[in-house]
Amino acid sequence: MSIVTEEVSYKCNGATMKSYVIYDASRQDARPAIVVVPEWWGLNGYTKMRARMLAELGYVAIAADMYGDGKTAKDPQMAKEYAMPFYKDPKLGKECIAAAIAKVKEYPQTDKSKIGAVGFCFGGSMVLNAAKMGMDLKVVVSFHGGLQTVPAKKGSVKGKILVCHGGADKFVSDTDILSFRKNLDTLGVPYQFISYPGATHAFTNPQATAVGKKYSMPIEYNDEAAKKSWGDMKKFLSDLF
Repeated sequence: MSIVTEEVSYKCNGATMKSYVIYDASRQDARPAIVVVPEWWGLNGYTKMRARMLAELGYVAIAADMYGDGKTAKDPQMAKEYAMPFYKDPKLGKECIAAAIAKVKEYPQTDKSKIGAVGFCFGGSMVLNAAKMGMDLKVVVSFHGGLQTVPAKKGSVKGKILVCHGGADKFVSDTDILSFRKNLDTLGVPYQFISYPGATHAFTNPQATAVGKKYSMPIEYNDEAAKKSWGDMKKFLSDLF
């Protein structure tokens, strides 16, 4: 195995996106590609770590810049300012994911017929929105993502969805969960919703506990849930790809 990381640039919404494509260069075959969408902090080391882990599983991964110029937020207020436009206009997120897909499709290692997306927190909301708005994604996985997403319409979801949800996530209400599931159930959209008992928002991020204490946010790392959800994702991806 020879994992390589390449910085790539492309345009979205008038900004220059500085993302990273990560893959196993020792393989010659075309393989599925996964767009990795970060938490609201932006494209940081955690996002790249997860993209690398996907590359080690045999996928071509692109850790996607969503804010432009590789910007990352220094604190929750800045993160909110960066993320809010995407919540107000979900098309912005869809367009940036589409731009990342277009870039990763330029790689000969990418099987252009097999594209998926994985997102964390903010990124989870973004990949769910993209799927529900009709993007041609074979698989979508949300880790502790917000569920106040755009409603799917009949025939809009092209692939399958996995939601890895923290059972103690204070940012996602029971009403959000019921509304999200009812929408997909009513349309017959294939999805899995797995809740991890005791896991809070951001439960997969090893830095979450320290960040939560620093900013008095109800987030913390949960090793058991992090490992279990990653395993659930691996099975979900391998079953479909």
